[in-house]
Amino acid sequence: MTSTLRTLTVPLDVESSSGGLPSFLVRDDVLCWSRREAGLVGYGELTRFNATGPERFLEADIWWRHLILEAEITDHVEVPGTGPVAFGSFAFSKTSPHVSRLILPELVVGIRDGRAWATQLTFDDGPLTEAVVLASVDRWLTEPEPNGDGSAAGGSDVGLSPEAVAADGSAGHLSRGSLSEAAWMQAVSNGVEEIRAGKLEKLVLARDVVANLPEGVNAAEVLRQLAARYRECWTYGVDGLVGATPEMLIQVEGRTAQARVLAGTLDRRDADGMDGSPMEYAERVLAGSEKQRHEHEIAIDSLTRQLAPFSEAMNSHSEPFILELPNVWHLASDVKAELADIEGHVPTCLALINALHPTAAVCGTPTLIAGALIRKLEHLDRGPYAGPVGWLDAAGNGEWGIALRGAVIEDANTVRLYAGCGIVEGSQPEAELAETWAKFRPMLEALGIKR
Repeated sequence: MTSTLRTLTVPLDVESSSGGLPSFLVRDDVLCWSRREAGLVGYGELTRFNATGPERFLEADIWWRHLILEAEITDHVEVPGTGPVAFGSFAFSKTSPHVSRLILPELVVGIRDGRAWATQLTFDDGPLTEAVVLASVDRWLTEPEPNGDGSAAGGSDVGLSPEAVAADGSAGHLSRGSLSEAAWMQAVSNGVEEIRAGKLEKLVLARDVVANLPEGVNAAEVLRQLAARYRECWTYGVDGLVGATPEMLIQVEGRTAQARVLAGTLDRRDADGMDGSPMEYAERVLAGSEKQRHEHEIAIDSLTRQLAPFSEAMNSHSEPFILELPNVWHLASDVKAELADIEGHVPTCLALINALHPTAAVCGTPTLIAGALIRKLEHLDRGPYAGPVGWLDAAGNGEWGIALRGAVIEDANTVRLYAGCGIVEGSQPEAELAETWAKFRPMLEALGIKR
């Protein structure tokens, strides 16, 4: 054994991966980051870093840089996502006891721009050849999992009374989460009162529901369903956290950083029976809403203000566009920045995340006041929900979304789903509750539960 990380990246036959990245989602314990059939899948666990508290991003950044500083890296592909890659998930709140983590897998398979590759990672002194890497791919794709029941690490007993049952008669059913619907709507009303009193401008409130699946949770199938249905989102799977987020917190490639900011939501079912095409309805109701546009402006201002100190130049859409997803429409804006050289170094992904998170899109503004009010009104620990989730490589590239439209697999039969809404002065509790159900829909569909 050696303490030095060694990695080898070799090309894979693209024809053998004609199904795209979802064809590699064959195990419930995979690490996943996928969009439009491209992305990364990780198998096994070589080592990990855990942290809690306000310094969790910077501590993880230091750990990662030390790990790769002495690494022996052989890369025959050399695109973002090759060489050593770590997958990560971070708690939303600096006060949360939930453990944030970076996980270094034993094997990574990637697909990008029609090219496929595999990276073997090891601390062993044994031979590291192309044949070894290809054999590792075959082994991970064909060997059964140690726990074939789909169970995930951790878990808790959930003894809650049912609020809804699968409409199609399937075995899965829903139980109430930390708050009843009535109690959550009261929390929204209380938040609106705080906004009208001038204490803050925007607040994001989340709620949870629990899915109980007696037949067991098939995490790999959940990821495949999300990747197929929500191709414009980033499907993620890290240590029992699964989902398909439409919001990119930060993507770094070389010295270019990009983000996608969302705020303002409309359920696509609301367009049924309305005049004009669905998109015309979305333009009229979403883009034409002063409340929705105000909420979006707060979110985009929050991100660009925090990103500006790290940037030489920055541009974003002058007007938000409508992002069309299978369940909802969003007001969206893309931001692109050229990163500045600060004291001889371009800021890393995790350094940027430390500055950006939490944005107004998932917390509110002012941040400290909104964060304190969230803890008071939500009556839940968000854990990794609305926290950063994604990956980074040794070259400084990475993609980090916000863990939205997702859930935590708590045990072999229990999944806790999360959804949240931006609350501003004009928010109505009943409408916000309906919006959370629209945002739960991707995970409910993937779990086979209809409501």
